[in-house]
Amino acid sequence: MIRKGDLYKGKTTDELVKLSLQEFVKLLPSRQRRSLKKGFTEEQKKLLHMLQQSREGKYKKPVKTHCRDMIVLPEMVSQSVQVYNGKEFIPLIITYEMIGRYFGEFALTRKKVEHSAPGIGATKSSGSLSVK
Repeated sequence: MIRKGDLYKGKTTDELVKLSLQEFVKLLPSRQRRSLKKGFTEEQKKLLHMLQQSREGKYKKPVKTHCRDMIVLPEMVSQSVQVYNGKEFIPLIITYEMIGRYFGEFALTRKKVEHSAPGIGATKSSGSLSVK
């Protein structure tokens, strides 16, 4: 969902979409700027093509990608993408706040460790517990 009040480096959503890639690159932080100046990889070009076809309605399936190093561009806003995290595809709906960030930042590869009760033998005191 695009809101009119959103600004990225002083530019509104409409102004960002109208910018050429070279003009947009000037607004990005240095890491992303250097990455885009090198040009897109073949996998990134394929992803951009699939996103364009999806926007036009020619591509019906959800857009899935392993390309975690793709930078979110303004024309991707409000589209749905599934990014691979090494085990499964994590669904993303690209919002305005994601512009200039990498896909990999939103599909985390590690989960938070959640411990349950300690098992038998985990501590000295757990040896005296009755096993039922």
